Amino acid sequence: MNFLIVYGTTEGQTRKVSEFVADRIKTHGHSATVLDSTSEAAREVRLRGNDGVIAAASIHASLYQAAIEDFVRSHHDTLNGMRTAFLSVSLSAASTEAEDLKGMQTCVARFKTATSWKPGEIHHIVGAFRYTQYDFFKRWGMKLIAYQKGLSIDATKDLELTDWVELASIADVFVATVAKARNLALVGHA
Repeated sequence: MNFLIVYGTTEGQTRKVSEFVADRIKTHGHSATVLDSTSEAAREVRLRGNDGVIAAASIHASLYQAAIEDFVRSHHDTLNGMRTAFLSVSLSAASTEAEDLKGMQTCVARFKTATSWKPGEIHHIVGAFRYTQYDFFKRWGMKLIAYQKGLSIDATKDLELTDWVELASIADVFVATVAKARNLALVGHA
């Protein structure tokens, strides 16, 4: 089977998440292509021929990257007829606070409305504090957030919070779901 993963990223964690998912899909013997939504390849890609498509994006200031929103919007008709998943990457995904959880849901709802996409699965993935990539002001603000959450504020190294075991499980289940749907479709055409 063929899978396509298109992502939007700001500091690189969503790219890392997308590459991890692709590698996990490949361990099942399938093909997985990863595209940055800002690339020429993403603008020219054809979704047909893929058995499943995953879009991944990170939340920054309550918004996802414009390029991934544009990609999904321009392909929503095709995506809505395929097996798809949306990976929403944010630090709020680590929270148990009602306000943070509501904020994530609001961001996803806004994204779905703006793009007219109805993803088959939606998963909230915990991101990372990329201290080494922030400018002075953002680093200060992010250290304050980390401090309030009781997390490391050592700005000399990044603090990765992504649960790779959980992400592997999400990828495995998505592959199984796509395979089951494909097999049912093949039996239906026999």
